[in-house]
Amino acid sequence: MNGSPSEPAGRGEGLAARLAAVDARIAEAARAAGRDPGELTRIVVSKFHPAELVHALYELGVRDFGENRQQEFTAKVDEVGPLPGIRWHFIGQAQTNKARSIRKAASAVHSLDRARLADAFDAAADDDARLDVLLQVNLTDDPDRGGVAPRDVEALAAHIAGCRTLALRGVMAVAPLDERPATAFERLRGYAARVRAVVPEATWLSAGMTADFTEAIACGATHLRIGSAITGPRPARG
Repeated sequence: MNGSPSEPAGRGEGLAARLAAVDARIAEAARAAGRDPGELTRIVVSKFHPAELVHALYELGVRDFGENRQQEFTAKVDEVGPLPGIRWHFIGQAQTNKARSIRKAASAVHSLDRARLADAFDAAADDDARLDVLLQVNLTDDPDRGGVAPRDVEALAAHIAGCRTLALRGVMAVAPLDERPATAFERLRGYAARVRAVVPEATWLSAGMTADFTEAIACGATHLRIGSAITGPRPARG
């Protein structure tokens, strides 16, 4: 797992204790699945929390942070500023007209779900550097939910692979509320294999949040998106 806990100045023990507890659960779930905990990337979802919390988590060894709203994402990345080794993951639904702003701030985008969006991110490149992206799969029957339909994963993977400045790293999904997470993530594992048949290096599997990351680990998740279990309750929005 990325990062090792140590106590930051001025924060008390609560944040460090929550981070350590989650990391212990991640390690236990990995070992139970016969996996090396060091292969997993723990992304702390910092949405609605101030830049101060990001700095405190960084002092605790966290390097991967996730945000899901473009405006907050851009502002927070600017406020936090450059920190050695920090990686910002955009995990929310993206609009084509926000692609340039997201790309400027992101180390990776987890929610690429249509060819037009892939083209927008590709066109937003300022140089030849490649942006890490994941193909989001819709695990529900609701076409209005984010993610590409499972029947179209190969076609979208091939399209992304043809984008000069995008690097397809794997797949992402959110477990449906009306289905056991283990069942949903097992299906996602199958879709991930289909994507790898098109792009063999697309080995990331972004799945699992606070309530279901142990099930995701058992089904092969490599990237976990964990928020409140580490950050505590989100501040009230005015």
